[in-house]
Amino acid sequence: MTEERNEVVHVHNAEGTPRWIGLAVAVLAVISLAGLAFGWSASSRAQTAEKALTSDQQTIQSLQQEVGLLGKRLAQAEDTSAQVRGELNVVTDRLKLTQGELGRARTTSKQIREEYQKQLAEMDTAVKSELATKASAEEVKALSGDVGVVRNDLNSTREGLQMARGELGTLIARNHEEIEQLRRIGQRDYFEFSIEKKGAKQRVGDVVLELRGTNSKKGSFTVALYADDLRLEKKNRSVNEPIYFYTRGYRAPLEMVVNKVGKDRIAGYVSVPKGAATSASGK
Repeated sequence: MTEERNEVVHVHNAEGTPRWIGLAVAVLAVISLAGLAFGWSASSRAQTAEKALTSDQQTIQSLQQEVGLLGKRLAQAEDTSAQVRGELNVVTDRLKLTQGELGRARTTSKQIREEYQKQLAEMDTAVKSELATKASAEEVKALSGDVGVVRNDLNSTREGLQMARGELGTLIARNHEEIEQLRRIGQRDYFEFSIEKKGAKQRVGDVVLELRGTNSKKGSFTVALYADDLRLEKKNRSVNEPIYFYTRGYRAPLEMVVNKVGKDRIAGYVSVPKGAATSASGK
């Protein structure tokens, strides 16, 4: 029986490879594939790390450059700050000097002002004393005489003006000087005019005058007055003859006087009650 068992075992070894060898080969194959995958992954990670390291190095270089620029700017800022501090010290010294000069100038100005007021007071006293000395009784009498002469001249002027009155009691001016005298009296407003052409029109105050004709030998003229949308024609009137007419807005009459008559030309004035609203004269 022992010989049969040994014979059976020998036949089994000769027929094929044991199963565990196949399993071992399979395991080794798996391990190899895993090693290859791990190696490939490690290689990829190494490449990625290398790229990241290169990028980090570039970033570090850029930061180093910026740090260098900031260092230069900081150095420049320190230089500028030093210059500013130096200039500030100079300005401070000058300001102290200016304050001292200002104080001295104020003191000098006060002294000059006091001296000026003193001299002015002395001058005022001297002038008053001199005027009091010169204002003698004879000079006062002479001044009174001059006032009397002026008063007489004024009365004569008034009397002369009173002699030239119109029908309604208004004073009549015969020339520009007398018109100025009437203006100074202030009872009425006066608007002078001069029409140089036959048929020409001119606005004078609130009325429009139109020259219709003249007779220089006789000193007569004909004019048309336009007021309140009405036309009034005054024919063959004489020099210094007052022409009265009424318009809206006036309780007293307006007055027109022609002082000069020439060939196709007249000159004179229009007077209106004082304080009435009138427009400026124009053509």
